[in-house]
Amino acid sequence: MLEKKSKEMSQLEMISIEEFVPKDHLLRKISKAVDFDKIYDFVENLYCLDNGRPGVDPVVLFKMVLIQHLYGIPSLRKTAEEVKMNIAYRWFCGYLLNEQTPHFSTLSRNFKHRFNEEVVEEIFFWILSEINGAGYLSPEAVFIDGTHIKANANMKKAVKKAVPEAAKVYEEQLLKEINEDREKHGKKPLKDKNGKDGGNRSDKKTENPTDDPTKVENAKAKEVTVSTTDPECGVFHKGEHKKCFAYAAQTACDKHGYIMDFTLNPGNVHDSVAFDGLYDKLTERFKKIKYAVMDSAYKTPWIAKKVIDDGRIPVLPYKRPMGKDGFFRPYEYVLDEYYNCVICPQNKVLNYSTTNREGNREYKSKGYICKDCPNRAKCTDNAKCEKTVTKHIWLDYLEQVEDIRHTAGMKELYDKRKETIERVFADAKEKHSMRFTYFRGLSQVSKWVRLKFAAMNLKKYAMHRRNRGVFTCFFAAFDRYWLFAA
Repeated sequence: MLEKKSKEMSQLEMISIEEFVPKDHLLRKISKAVDFDKIYDFVENLYCLDNGRPGVDPVVLFKMVLIQHLYGIPSLRKTAEEVKMNIAYRWFCGYLLNEQTPHFSTLSRNFKHRFNEEVVEEIFFWILSEINGAGYLSPEAVFIDGTHIKANANMKKAVKKAVPEAAKVYEEQLLKEINEDREKHGKKPLKDKNGKDGGNRSDKKTENPTDDPTKVENAKAKEVTVSTTDPECGVFHKGEHKKCFAYAAQTACDKHGYIMDFTLNPGNVHDSVAFDGLYDKLTERFKKIKYAVMDSAYKTPWIAKKVIDDGRIPVLPYKRPMGKDGFFRPYEYVLDEYYNCVICPQNKVLNYSTTNREGNREYKSKGYICKDCPNRAKCTDNAKCEKTVTKHIWLDYLEQVEDIRHTAGMKELYDKRKETIERVFADAKEKHSMRFTYFRGLSQVSKWVRLKFAAMNLKKYAMHRRNRGVFTCFFAAFDRYWLFAA
């Protein structure tokens, strides 16, 4: 019993690689789910068929990268080593045990210089179309949120730069409606950044010196920290998170957790600012979207207006009003639309003053009235004893959002966020290594993220197909049992 037999490790054996891959292995399910030969159509124009050395099969290259993102392998070098040693990986890529697998440099070079972002995007949407064709995609309700990915950049290698603040996509429309509101109240129109009148009264001067284009540009300029290693990322710092350079991935998924699309931005871009790029891509591709479910970061007048004017329903949560501690809350100042004034908690009138460049109507109190108010300390600390309350010109859209929030079924729909988009981010970071990227630049990182999301979609699709097959077999056997029993 204690005798140890020596074995000759160099002896030859007749084996089949098929026998070593378990029947319920994930790669078997994925191999059955889609036909990978479709990839040839996407990369055909990238190869020269008339001359040159024999190349590595592009399907093999994509399968190797798919393995990396499916199992959260950190690098392509490590992936190439795993494919060489793992029998299941060899089986999936179509290599026998005595065949040489592709070198990692071949893998790396192809995905950096040949398979560009457009090719990866085509493969992503091909997988999504397979999911949709099988009836698993439900685009009626789309769940939108953003997550941050730590960039491959050191905070110590950075410089300060003064850059102009990026223009908002709705700036022109907002300025037009501001000037319409100002003219309705007898105010002069504001000018845009180029010094041109945004309203219909171009022969009149602006109301204040900040309307001068050079002063507006200077006022809009801001100082930001830029990485010298990866200038396209941005500084991210929120709550207890350590300050770092990062990218922000705005992502959308359906109620089953299938990722429908995403956009990548620097880490210092707020979710509400990055919303438009993703929303426009989604609505262009998926016409059946009815509900847009988002968290409180997206509860802005513009987003509410954009979604509602598109004929869709924004599902947003309650957002606590902003204000100073110990002061009256903003909702305690009631807007009287008929008389165009605001009533303060002491039943005093704040009259309309102006409509500013941010789109807020300003209502101001009289200093001589507020001077002797017993609650002035809870209202304003202004030296002139004046209180200014602002109401946005698109406030009606936010009120519609509040009405939607109280509609039957909306709370249950919003609660699905934790089962859908939040779960997507959790899985991407815990199981697929999306916390940190080794790539640099928006293009390379975007391609890397899209491959991860494609792998996640394919994995979920393969599991759903397998589970549906198991349930179908179960119910068929159940029906046969009762048929014979009868």
